Amino acid sequence: MHPVGILLAAGRGRRFDPSGERNKLLQTLPGGEPVVAASARSLLAVLPRVIAVVPPHDGGVADALRALGAEVTTCPDADSGMAASLVHAIRHSLSGGEADAWLVALGDMPFVAPPTLRALCDALAAGAGIAAPVHGGRRGNPVAFGAVHLPALLALEGEHGARGLLKSAQVTQVEVEDPGILRDIDTPADL
Repeated sequence: MHPVGILLAAGRGRRFDPSGERNKLLQTLPGGEPVVAASARSLLAVLPRVIAVVPPHDGGVADALRALGAEVTTCPDADSGMAASLVHAIRHSLSGGEADAWLVALGDMPFVAPPTLRALCDALAAGAGIAAPVHGGRRGNPVAFGAVHLPALLALEGEHGARGLLKSAQVTQVEVEDPGILRDIDTPADL
């Protein structure tokens, strides 16, 4: 199995700052690291290849991710919805090396622990088509997809990314001791 990390970092974060002046992904966490860098660092600790998707005119997000060693690709139609970014990243993964599984993480979720990512990859290696983490009875992110779902992933459209696929396909739930799977940065108070 050749899993690839995908970091979705192409959203505009309007809930964080409706004016669009402050990019939430570049805001610093209490330890001083930008949100998106902390999110990428966890993926990079587990996977040899991480692809980060950014929008055009990303305000410096791509530079922060490249500095960590992530592959960065710009999705020209990122504003059309999360599915466009996800499809763009998967296509990029197929054109640049071996990829037969995808661990899809969000750039605004910097608190996910590396052992959670390893557990999701292990679930795929054990035969799961889709693996999602669960903490305290609640399903969270990131989500891992096996090659069996590649056609469905490439056909995604719209605002909600793979949400429809998660509702229609069997999802292996992986119990984790990681509240970070439920914690994202939507408002300044979340920092």
